Amino acid sequence: MARANRHFLPGYVWHITHRCHQKECLLKFSKDRQRRRDWLYEAKKRYGLCVLDYVVTSNQIHLLVRATGEDVVSRSMQLIAGRTAKEFNQRKNRRGAFWEDRYHATAIDTENHLFRCQTYIDLNMVRAGAVEHPKQWMPCGYNEIMEPPSR
Repeated sequence: MARANRHFLPGYVWHITHRCHQKECLLKFSKDRQRRRDWLYEAKKRYGLCVLDYVVTSNQIHLLVRATGEDVVSRSMQLIAGRTAKEFNQRKNRRGAFWEDRYHATAIDTENHLFRCQTYIDLNMVRAGAVEHPKQWMPCGYNEIMEPPSR
């Protein structure tokens, strides 16, 4: 079956999710989560991806982004997902799929929807029982929103 075309309209906000292959915890080590985050910043620099919030868990990622141009989201996701998988597979001498499927994107249509989505992303690891407060999970946008880094 052919894949559906994706249309990212500039200016819209998107909630993007991407899960590891067979729900494996391929991002369980902080080094892997940090590299994923590094590639997210690289996509921001290269393509102008506007990142509003994110969380990198042990087996999936959530991004809240604004499409600033025609191919910004797709090019950014190709860079981030491809480099993350390549580095991990090379380091672990592993072959095969890293990601379960293509990433999924949902358009955010209202301000209330945006607020609920950001809350969902920030509380992801709290709901999972990994931490008691989002500030305790380092690879997430909550900490950067509360205390912006000097980059």
